[in-house]
Amino acid sequence: MRANLKIGKLVVIGVGLIGGSFALALKKAKAVKHVVGVGRSRRNLAAALKMRIIDEAGTDVAQAVADADLVLLAMPVGQMAEVMARIAPHLPQRAVVTDGGSTKQDVVAYARHFLGAHFPRFVPAHPIAGTENSGAAAAFADLYRGRNVIITPQPETTARALRLVRMAWQRCGARIVRLEAQEHDVIFAAVSHLPHVLVFALVNALARRPDAKKLFGFSAGGLRDTVRIAGSSPEMWRDICVANRDELLAVLDDYEDELESARSAIESGD
Repeated sequence: MRANLKIGKLVVIGVGLIGGSFALALKKAKAVKHVVGVGRSRRNLAAALKMRIIDEAGTDVAQAVADADLVLLAMPVGQMAEVMARIAPHLPQRAVVTDGGSTKQDVVAYARHFLGAHFPRFVPAHPIAGTENSGAAAAFADLYRGRNVIITPQPETTARALRLVRMAWQRCGARIVRLEAQEHDVIFAAVSHLPHVLVFALVNALARRPDAKKLFGFSAGGLRDTVRIAGSSPEMWRDICVANRDELLAVLDDYEDELESARSAIESGD
């Protein structure tokens, strides 16, 4: 079944690590004929063209999706609502829409509200893959090979849309895992969003010290490994933390309790 997948026109909105790697993987698998990339940065789109991630660049999402077969929303989750509202009037009836956002309850709610009649052809997804790098230059075809991709289809989701999105990610080399949107957000608040918040906070605390330059000059592998993800996109992680605030605050409360216990033990020499 996977061998039969052939996407005529793929539109990637947000040609960064996630969107660019998706396009490259499908090209490598010969599963897509034409890729259009849309984004805010002309420089980034130019880089994507040069790397042959995309075949055509555009800045008008409405025009780009007019004859699309599959649309991937790969921008930060804070931009989802605006982009969905802009593309909805221009999507053809056959177009399937999916996303790569790290939160799912908010994205599903946006899609239900802004995509309207197209909502049954929207398949929420979250590829569990990435690096601390961003932009088209960071993309590579094997990013998703052997990785999990979470999908959170809704009761209205059509079988055809679900099948197309599953097959597309499988052609990228990924394994498909199905979860409910709320379950997804609870899990990733703990295993992904919380660690990023802690690392950003640690780097900020060290950077504010008057001897910060000396501290970072003496940092060894342990600190480098710990703070590597602090190089991730601040915009993306700001949006994730705000979007998943309730689940994230819950795990932050648990972590603060553990941190206080550790502090007490150290203070008392236990």
